[in-house]
Amino acid sequence: MGPLSATRTMRLWGPRSLGVALGVFMTIGFALQLWGGPFQRRLPGLQLRQPWAPSPRPAVSSCPPRQRLVFLKTHKSGSSSVLNLLHRYGDRHGLRFALPDRYQFGYPRLFQASRVKGYRPQGGVGTQTPFHILCHHMRFNLKEVLQVMPSDSFFFSIVRDPAALARSAFSYYKSTSSAFRKAPSLAAFLASPRAFYRSGARGDHYARNLLWFDFGLPFPPEMRPKRGNPHPPRDPNAPGTHILPSATGPRAQTIDSNAVVQPVSTVADGHGQTGSPASLDLGSSSFIQWGLAWLDSVFDLVMVAEYFDESLVLLADALCWGLDDVVGFVHNAQAGGEQGHNAVGNSGLTPEDRQLTARARAWNNLDWALYVHFNRSLWARIEQYGQSRLESAVAKLRARREALAKHCLEGGEALDPKYISDRRFRPFQFGSAKVLGYRLRSGLSPHDREECERLATPELQYKDKLDAKQFPPTVSAPLKASRLLSP
Repeated sequence: MGPLSATRTMRLWGPRSLGVALGVFMTIGFALQLWGGPFQRRLPGLQLRQPWAPSPRPAVSSCPPRQRLVFLKTHKSGSSSVLNLLHRYGDRHGLRFALPDRYQFGYPRLFQASRVKGYRPQGGVGTQTPFHILCHHMRFNLKEVLQVMPSDSFFFSIVRDPAALARSAFSYYKSTSSAFRKAPSLAAFLASPRAFYRSGARGDHYARNLLWFDFGLPFPPEMRPKRGNPHPPRDPNAPGTHILPSATGPRAQTIDSNAVVQPVSTVADGHGQTGSPASLDLGSSSFIQWGLAWLDSVFDLVMVAEYFDESLVLLADALCWGLDDVVGFVHNAQAGGEQGHNAVGNSGLTPEDRQLTARARAWNNLDWALYVHFNRSLWARIEQYGQSRLESAVAKLRARREALAKHCLEGGEALDPKYISDRRFRPFQFGSAKVLGYRLRSGLSPHDREECERLATPELQYKDKLDAKQFPPTVSAPLKASRLLSP
């Protein structure tokens, strides 16, 4: 029999046969993407993400802005300030947010696509209107996130030094975490955490390795609660373990040698295969290194709170946004705490503060590994971007923020909530410390007032505003503050 003619080939591979073949290949690809439990990855064959490179100098007008975004909003890490800029950008450009029914996606449970308001599973009745931005509090679960957002979305998050995070979390979640509630002070807690902390107790995920928890990573076996044993074994301690510097740029700081892990020394390219949990020595740092390599394969950028403005410049560049798109005010800041985001070092600290910092980093050893790893990767990225170019952009960003504060705000800065009578701008109060907010100046033009309102609106009120905009027929009355989940 001679070679098949084109006509005969088309008959053999008609629409029905082609559909079956396509379905088989899609099923295989989908199964491969979900394989690996909590460590599924955005496979190169299923996503369009390219390795990051600085945008040309100067930025070219043909650079298309990224508008499919997944932001993992981690707790007490400056994430509320990032959330505000995402709210503003999406609001101005008419983008559609993947919103929770209340204010979080079932946290502290792992994220489920079914918790997104208006979500319909693939193959369900009706056409799914695409979402542009997923950015509210959740415990990260990539498998379910990819049910809602396309795999070529820009994934990013933010981390903070565990010592600074612990100080903020202790005052904010003292009534929520049983461990914090029993401790008279943070210093007393960190001096003997086992006297207060019970793994798996209600709210105690706030008391240890909160970043690791928010990223949805599994914990090493020795740190998991065991049935019938309310006192988990002590964590392996390796005094004197050498810790690599946290940064490669000129502002790199020497990290305390009291930390208990040594992070992986190279950043994975995100496209190689990683082993399964069963193939790892889970009692060693291999477990941590593997988790960090997986995060590198999923997240396009991880910001660092201590270098917040530098991170914003890199974010704007990666998204092909302007600096005005990322400039904003600090949100959810506590009175008496840091109003900005500054690098945490040991210079100028008292011996007691240095001891507390070392103990906080050692107790939160997984978070410390995350922080060191992503601090280093941020500075590697800064080297690619260009140090002088970055400094110029940061100066412009800060000048613009200062000008907006003087133009928009009464007093030009954040205020105690007792001075904020307008409920639209009064931040939700939670924990023992007062959460600061903003009051707008009088006499603003209608256009300026609209933009200043966007800048000053806290996250819960802005979420309600977006909800009413996307779901006007079914929008419900705002929940009373007593029923709100902690932000």
